[in-house]
Amino acid sequence: MAATDAGAPADAWLGTGIRLPFRPRTAAGGPGGGLAWASGTDLVRQSIETILDTEPGERVMRPDFGCGLRQFLMAPNTAATRAALRAEIEQALGRWEPRIQVTGVSVTPGEEPTMVWIDIAYVRLADLRADNLVYPFYLR
Repeated sequence: MAATDAGAPADAWLGTGIRLPFRPRTAAGGPGGGLAWASGTDLVRQSIETILDTEPGERVMRPDFGCGLRQFLMAPNTAATRAALRAEIEQALGRWEPRIQVTGVSVTPGEEPTMVWIDIAYVRLADLRADNLVYPFYLR
């Protein structure tokens, strides 16, 4: 099972998994067949997005998994809402993504009144490399 994003050899400890959403694997110059795989840093980023996109209760075999961002739908874009979003994200990532240590989460208003930018700064624990992920979230 070849990965589509092998990453650096130092990233091998991050693992390999099926790329989400599901995509076909393609081979240069011809058909690939099978499913595409993610590995290394790409897999960690995919995992963070999966945690943020999953509402607790969605997964039958793991009902506590996820981050309760949907509870903020229709909430006003205020400092209190953004602080609550930040706390929810920090708690979920601390619980569900053991390969990273979150060093900061900032939630800032977007261009539209119903949108916020979520900037997650983290350190990958095995090699202490810093990285970040910016995630747009719409309150409506």
